[in-house]
Amino acid sequence: MTTSAARAVSTTSPAFRDILSDDGTSLRAWTNDPDGRIDGPTVVLCNGLGTNAWCWPALLDPDCGVRVVSWNHRGVGGSERPVDPTHVEIEHFVQDGLSVMDHFAIDRAVLMGWSMGVNTMFELAVRHPERVAGLFAVAGVPGDTFSSMLGPLKLPRLLTRAVTVNLSRVLSLAGKPLSPIARSLPIGPRAVALLSHSGFMLPVADPVLAARGIKEFLTTPLDWYFHLALSTSRHMRVSLSSIEVPACFVAGRWDLLAGSEHMASAAARMDDADYVELRGSHFIQMEKPDVVHRLLLDFLEKVG
Repeated sequence: MTTSAARAVSTTSPAFRDILSDDGTSLRAWTNDPDGRIDGPTVVLCNGLGTNAWCWPALLDPDCGVRVVSWNHRGVGGSERPVDPTHVEIEHFVQDGLSVMDHFAIDRAVLMGWSMGVNTMFELAVRHPERVAGLFAVAGVPGDTFSSMLGPLKLPRLLTRAVTVNLSRVLSLAGKPLSPIARSLPIGPRAVALLSHSGFMLPVADPVLAARGIKEFLTTPLDWYFHLALSTSRHMRVSLSSIEVPACFVAGRWDLLAGSEHMASAAARMDDADYVELRGSHFIQMEKPDVVHRLLLDFLEKVG
């Protein structure tokens, strides 16, 4: 694999295609292997809410050895909003994931999730265990995500949930006038460097790709993004007792959006789960892409 320093000039662009989910919503799906040249296993990525392929620099490396298929959330990055605006719960994202798997003729695969995508992949594993070979969770918990936020502050779960849900309500109301401002922000390596020293995100390995990922993220109207967030906040903790496939949890020690202690607790409740804590934030796969990717390759080898 190429080094992090060289990755900015040695990446491949994802290929996009439009598919239909079961309720008729058009989704923008993508893969890092449009020509079928990657010699390696297939992983289905349940991405972070409203995020995109550019947030995964290691997976855009032509020599990554992993074929990835994924999709953009409803109303995000070319995926259309559903006719019924309430069709943005985790259960609908599960159906979107199954539609993507069917489109790419994937009967069964390892699922990888980041952030709210971890909710989606665990819910999919519970509802459709025959489609899942393993679960690789990055900076996310299997349900009740809003209670796990602000982890480093050590607040009680009920207080954390009240603070984060109500903040999302406020931002959903203020999102419409704020969206043009967000879209016009000058996002480049300098802005990424500033964000990387805010405590919310730590320095990333590839500022150019990070800037592209942030810029694309900000194209989603903020009122719609927080509408999605509020819908997903209703997804409660998934029961892990029925999950029999291997799992791996990769946490960032200073993650403000998915507390590492909650990830460690989830791993401890499973029969076959590993827990790895890295010195990073919620954006650990951007900060330490090579380390996270090596953990993914090791997990794929374990799953076989």
